[in-house]
Amino acid sequence: MKVNLLTKEIIRKLPPLYTHEHSAPEAVPVAVKFFTPDAQCTWWITEGEQCGDDWHFFGLCDLGLGFPELGYVQLSTLQAVRGRFGLPIERDRHYSGTLADAMRAANYRRAA
Repeated sequence: MKVNLLTKEIIRKLPPLYTHEHSAPEAVPVAVKFFTPDAQCTWWITEGEQCGDDWHFFGLCDLGLGFPELGYVQLSTLQAVRGRFGLPIERDRHYSGTLADAMRAANYRRAA
């Protein structure tokens, strides 16, 4: 079963990939936050664009293992993820913040 995570509202506010490539994290807004309601995984998406039948996103990915990282994820991958009780990914409809806020929430540490 596919989960509809991408709405027209999100698509409108989602900048193309590499838009914030040289921006400070404090200046990069999070366009959408996805999470697993029954696991500790969270994705703070800052950019994305359609690539064929799929979407490619960039943002802060925290799989709940203590090693959050900046990286890429595909919409099809998020749609397939299930938490420990089989629940699909959800969108946090009330989140608003920057990449810096997400980094603090995830205890992100930049590599030295």
